[in-house]
Amino acid sequence: MSIDSLGDTLLTLARNAIEKKFGMPPRAAASHPDLAQPAATFVTLTQKGLLRGCIGSLEAYRPLSADVAENALAAAFRDPRFAPLRQDELERTRIEVSLLDAPRALRFADEADALAQLRPGIDGLILRAGRHRATFLPQVWESLPTPRLFLENLKLKAGLRANFWSPQLALSRYGVQKWKESS
Repeated sequence: MSIDSLGDTLLTLARNAIEKKFGMPPRAAASHPDLAQPAATFVTLTQKGLLRGCIGSLEAYRPLSADVAENALAAAFRDPRFAPLRQDELERTRIEVSLLDAPRALRFADEADALAQLRPGIDGLILRAGRHRATFLPQVWESLPTPRLFLENLKLKAGLRANFWSPQLALSRYGVQKWKESS
């Protein structure tokens, strides 16, 4: 089975999880051997190209099928930035599923070194500094196209100042395979 068929299955599972909350019958989803394997995903909801919800897992700790379904529900109904999705919004809501690679720690001497190692359009990034933590998927490079903008906004998302720096700051990068429903 191809990677595209896996994507189609993941999109169907995500939509089924959301529609089930509204009492709608599930759509048929193809089986895939990877669905039982632990995996980390993010599910992003958009309406007319604008973010409507995005929740995910950074570490693989449950089967792929369960991770996608739970993250779809969380993106639709528990993203604190948005009101819960209403049934009348379903038709105009598009789903994107990102399957994450395992994060890899970046080694760097200072901020300039860290910035030089970032790969725009490729890297998802996890930032940790004490109790502060945040991530951006690689797709965020579309709106924050330079390493400096990307990292500064990630710091803000983590609750830090854009110019914050500390030797204890930790960065990890990851890649994704992503699939999006057509408009």
